[in-house]
Amino acid sequence: MNCKAGMRTRTLIQRWVLPYCGAILSAVLMSLSAACAMALPLSAPSAPPAASLPDFSALVEKVGPAVVNIRTTGRVQMMQASPFIFPPGFDDDDEFSELLRRFFGIPLPRNPQPDSRNGRAPRDAPPPVERPRGIGSGFILSSDGYVMTNAHVIEDADTIYVTLPDKREFKAKLIGADKPTDVALLKVAANRLPTVKIGASSQVRVGEWVVAIGSPFGLDSTVTAGIVSAKGRNTGDYLPFIQTDVAINPGNSGGPLINLQGEVIGINSQIYSRTGAFMGISFSIPIDEAMSVVEQLKRTGKVVRGRIGVYIGPVTQEVAASLGLPRAQGALVSSIEAGGPAEKAGVQAGDIILSFNGQVIDSATDLPRLVGQMKPGAHANVTVWRKRKKQTFSMTIDEMSAKSTPARRAPDAPSENALGLTVSDIPVEQRRALKLTQGVRIEAADGPAARAGIQRGDIVLRVGDTDIRNAQQFESIVRALEPDKRVAILIRRGDMTQFVPLRPLSPRKR
Repeated sequence: MNCKAGMRTRTLIQRWVLPYCGAILSAVLMSLSAACAMALPLSAPSAPPAASLPDFSALVEKVGPAVVNIRTTGRVQMMQASPFIFPPGFDDDDEFSELLRRFFGIPLPRNPQPDSRNGRAPRDAPPPVERPRGIGSGFILSSDGYVMTNAHVIEDADTIYVTLPDKREFKAKLIGADKPTDVALLKVAANRLPTVKIGASSQVRVGEWVVAIGSPFGLDSTVTAGIVSAKGRNTGDYLPFIQTDVAINPGNSGGPLINLQGEVIGINSQIYSRTGAFMGISFSIPIDEAMSVVEQLKRTGKVVRGRIGVYIGPVTQEVAASLGLPRAQGALVSSIEAGGPAEKAGVQAGDIILSFNGQVIDSATDLPRLVGQMKPGAHANVTVWRKRKKQTFSMTIDEMSAKSTPARRAPDAPSENALGLTVSDIPVEQRRALKLTQGVRIEAADGPAARAGIQRGDIVLRVGDTDIRNAQQFESIVRALEPDKRVAILIRRGDMTQFVPLRPLSPRKR
């Protein structure tokens, strides 16, 4: 190819080929852009920043120095080791003893002899020795040495040792322990100790992060974390527990439950377990209730609680519906203590306590806690549901330690009805012994009554809203009941009283 031909070829490529190829490339790029645009949303929102998990390190550095290990010991009288104890009547110097010596080829130790001065301990018995009894955790409330823990941690202890994270160890004095709340207060002879900050368990929210510090299996200063799973778990008479999923194991008992602000909101106390180890559910004593107990222990070494002299049970939906209660709430009075505050005020077995001193009773477990917080001698108003209406009684609170027991009962002759019950009148002298002004005795139970668990010997006090005076009246009331419409029967068994909903059978079903 000559130079002129080469020049023409290059000119043709520059003028026609390159622009054409460029148009094709541009079309390809535009097609790819359009495909990508279709694959993506028109206005893709920016992704929210990932929530970071809490860092507990600063919290642990702040609270950890005030969390202590608690171990307890007991003094045990050890007996001398002896492979043989001679039976009464034999002495280790007689011929029988000599025969045993020869047979076994070794001298046998002497039997321990009682001390002639007191007749209690052997004269050559070794002195009592200190043996480990239990371990747990606790936390320092004040710089002058007050320590809180669980009552079960220091139960039956002869000596209590408190060990700080810096390895200082002190013998602790037991100021007081309260078994119903499982709270104990100790005191060590020290000053300028690190302390925890007390929070408010009433402000705890389900779902918030919490931390436990303690000594599970004796492993000091162990930290575990989780969330609050529930509040108000009624696993005890006086405490609505905080439920968490924080890992709690033997040795954690008495340690603090801490919120993200580094405040103690509970005392780790119990776990739900089938193995003895943590299974995902743990319970803590709310610090609000624990601190009120501690204040009493600090002042007097014991906790004084109020009582009103009633035995209570739950109110089921069936019982509430049969008695005309709008919803299942309150505490059913199953028994009244003779001469107690409730009886003096006019409360009766079968009443449902709806409120105590202005505070609503949602479940039966609310009442013991509210009554227990009252001081003996104080006055309280109790609102009850009786015969489809509310009544209010005023009473004076008694002290928990004063107790009395209701009486018992016996029988007479029968008659039968649509509930499957055979009843009889109660003789006058037996009514007096039982402190009853009404009721009939059940001689036999069949049909609906038997299926509901009613037994011979139970006493019927009321059918619906009608008090039962005798067997004849009971028969007429039951005959008037609407078939297949549930009715509540107030039953007394021993010292306890409860409503049992029954559905009377129609004549064709009997």
